[in-house]
Amino acid sequence: MSVTQISSIGEFGLIRRLTEKFPLTNSSSLVGVGDDAAVLDYASKQVLVTTDLLLEGIHFDLVYVPLKHLGYKAAVVNFSDIYAMNGRPKQITVSLGVSKRFSVEDLEQLYDGIALACKQYGVDLIGGDTSASLTGLTISITCIGEGEKDNIVYRNGAQPTDLICVSGDLGSAYMGLQLLEREKIAFSGNESATQPDFDGKDYILQRQLKPEARKDIIEALEKAGIKPTSMMDISDGLSSELMHICSQSKTGCRIYEDKIPISYQAAVMAEELNISIVTAALNGGEDYELLFTVALSDYDKVIPLEGVSIIGHITKPELGLHLVGREGEEIELRAQGWNSLQE
Repeated sequence: MSVTQISSIGEFGLIRRLTEKFPLTNSSSLVGVGDDAAVLDYASKQVLVTTDLLLEGIHFDLVYVPLKHLGYKAAVVNFSDIYAMNGRPKQITVSLGVSKRFSVEDLEQLYDGIALACKQYGVDLIGGDTSASLTGLTISITCIGEGEKDNIVYRNGAQPTDLICVSGDLGSAYMGLQLLEREKIAFSGNESATQPDFDGKDYILQRQLKPEARKDIIEALEKAGIKPTSMMDISDGLSSELMHICSQSKTGCRIYEDKIPISYQAAVMAEELNISIVTAALNGGEDYELLFTVALSDYDKVIPLEGVSIIGHITKPELGLHLVGREGEEIELRAQGWNSLQE
């Protein structure tokens, strides 16, 4: 397959080639790529805006992350932030810093992943920018969403006696990352190695390489007539996110070790690597599940929801933030999740 150098088609040619397959599908998207600025019309809705910056070598490793998967994940993690506000993502802008080692075809793979995410979640690509980079690949995505004024959920609304809920399972993305890192080390300098040992580990790999935003949970909550009192997505780890909610809501919390949902593959991988799966679930991050609180009066509405687990309750602030172990012991929660600024 021939390789097209980016310099041969220029910045505007590159943008045109990467974005020509992105039709506008939302009524709020009036003008997208092709003018000096996009034009949006949200009428009576409130506008939600979030942005993420992903740096090669810090947030992703192209040794084992396919560019299409990277594009999909880069878009979806932004959608997740909008859903975590009880909103709906509608538009994104994508900006890239690209070194000379990438070809046009490489970037088309990245945009194929972004396009798949946009199609899956009904989001329009409306603009962005590209620039040369001396430090590898940089991706910056801004997502714009909408929400009804009375339905937007913040981090600061949790009240004592509220139930603490999470969607899906926790720790799988972290265990998928540990597996990829292990195989990367095993293959490094080993010319006789032919195939990574991924047998029976497809779920945790998918959770790391191709996470999903929990649009389905937001829709299920709406259908059940439940408005969470607070909500976040779990990007840095359950402990860290729960501490954010409690800090901003001025409350304490109790969560129970035996209530934390964990997948079988993650548990097996943790045992294989001699890692505590509970620690991975609390601090691993990148699960992009929803952490939310609901009023105790909504208990009967929450129980039937598929894919939602009640893991504890909100308390008065003077009671602190604790994990209750399987033997009844109380362990103070600490924010030990991933921090890209930590040396």
